[in-house]
Amino acid sequence: MIAAKFCSIKDWENFVDLKRELIELKTQRLNLGKMVEDITKKLKKEVEKKERLELEIAKLERLHIIGQLAAGLGHEVRNPMTTIRGFLQMLQSKTELFTYKHYFELMIEELDRANTIITDYLALAKDKPAEMKRQCLNKLLENLFPLLVADAYSQGKKCNFEPEDIVELDLDSNEITQLILNLARNGLEAMTQDGSLTIKTFMDGQSVILSVKDEGKGIDQEHLEKLGTPFFTTKENGTGLGLPMCFRIANKHNAQIKIETKLDGTTFLVRFPPRKSDPLNES
Repeated sequence: MIAAKFCSIKDWENFVDLKRELIELKTQRLNLGKMVEDITKKLKKEVEKKERLELEIAKLERLHIIGQLAAGLGHEVRNPMTTIRGFLQMLQSKTELFTYKHYFELMIEELDRANTIITDYLALAKDKPAEMKRQCLNKLLENLFPLLVADAYSQGKKCNFEPEDIVELDLDSNEITQLILNLARNGLEAMTQDGSLTIKTFMDGQSVILSVKDEGKGIDQEHLEKLGTPFFTTKENGTGLGLPMCFRIANKHNAQIKIETKLDGTTFLVRFPPRKSDPLNES
């Protein structure tokens, strides 16, 4: 390294000034780099937020289309199906047709399955306002828990309920019950025998969280991105309408559903926003 030679004090002052400017430039470059990094992170978050919103809008649009189809066709299709089922039951009871009993049972079973699909369609089509009532989510779960335990027991599985102290919420009992049943039954079906389903409630800040965790194998990333899309299902006999119904119910309650999945299980987290203040109690 060549040492700088100074012929006068002025040369030294110029050198010091130059060094100071270089240090300032380096500091500015570091600051600019940090600013660019921060702006890039913010833009990335905004892009991800926009993509999530677009996905949610797409799901809602599909649900709207399904609702229109269901409202127009559901009842019309059900009527002839009911007639066919009645005649099949009548023919099934005839002695001379006993040889074909298995076929009649199979046809009736498939008609019932089709009827279940139509029922789900109609549930999605209903656009009636939710009948909100201020109540405790824990109380709803306590009433529903025996049914969930029975479902789990019949499959050789377990179901646990771990409530914490939570505030009351404005809820539609029937719709929240349907949401809990759908999430719980999905969790039970995702597990092998001896698996355990855990349902929790707790506070996160001012929000109430409903957690439904299974001990299944987790959800593949490619499937995770499609969850909540009408008709999408990984079940052999699934309709692909259970989760869309959950998203619709959550949306009507201004709640959000978050999914966390690993190789040892999946957790559905339903975040209910802070309840609105009662106008009568406001000062």
